[in-house]
Amino acid sequence: MTIQELYAKIGGNYEQAQKIMKMDKLIDRYVRKLAASGTYEKLAEAGKTLDAGPLFEAAHAMKGVCANLGLDTLSRAAGEITEEFRPGSPRKMTDAEVREKLAVLAEMYQRTVKGIEEYVAGA
Repeated sequence: MTIQELYAKIGGNYEQAQKIMKMDKLIDRYVRKLAASGTYEKLAEAGKTLDAGPLFEAAHAMKGVCANLGLDTLSRAAGEITEEFRPGSPRKMTDAEVREKLAVLAEMYQRTVKGIEEYVAGA
């Protein structure tokens, strides 16, 4: 599987990743590190308590990492959580709605990581 095929499989935006990283070698290097980065784990942990500060920080980090990798769907999902818990902004979602969004994000993340693992195994 090529890096472009991986992006097609996981619903990533390869062109966006190319604009930011310029070289397939860099995209490959950093996409392989997504699961090991701990970014998602911090978000999942913060999501257990819905503590606004840690949840904002973790979602914001996830949004940035995914945006840089061209993982638009994950970035947008993390962005929704980021905006919900942005300091100084009023909450618009109920706790149940936030948990639902976090569950959807978890599914997307797991599918993405699975695709990356298949890519690494075949590379």
